[in-house]
Amino acid sequence: MANREALRDLHSRLATRLQAARSGDVGASWLGVVAGGHNYLLPLGHAGEIFPWTPTLTVPYTQSWFNGVTNLRGGLFGVVDLAAFIAGERRALLSDSARAEARFVTFNPALETNGALLIDRLAGLRHVDAFSSSETPPAEAPEFFGTVYIEANGVRWQEVNLQALSRESHFLSISA
Repeated sequence: MANREALRDLHSRLATRLQAARSGDVGASWLGVVAGGHNYLLPLGHAGEIFPWTPTLTVPYTQSWFNGVTNLRGGLFGVVDLAAFIAGERRALLSDSARAEARFVTFNPALETNGALLIDRLAGLRHVDAFSSSETPPAEAPEFFGTVYIEANGVRWQEVNLQALSRESHFLSISA
């Protein structure tokens, strides 16, 4: 029970900081997330709300990375497994313990995409000052990949441009 309360407190603090960052009170630029063992940075201006994992309703004849649809705060959202989409293959179902940390990150309503990304866990807010260097993405990287940021300890973070992702034809074509 204490773990659930601590998790709710963390989620509440993160939501508050995320809102403060959007209004310019904090210098954060990205929401750090982990999906499929990789670190990703989602621009705060492109990200919407964060929701705990909830079951999705599967949709037949869709891509393996499309998890289905779910109701989030009264709206119907298509859920894409971020790690599976990037890897291009289906991932194993999340265990009960993994689902406890998993989150849905919706797209900012300004992007006009009624979608949510399934991520394994939140990693907090990040600012450019947290990184010691950066690299351009490899030539073969998808168009929605932005700069790769590297922390002083060597941990790499791939920026994902959600606006570019929401316009990519492969992302929008969920049918199998």
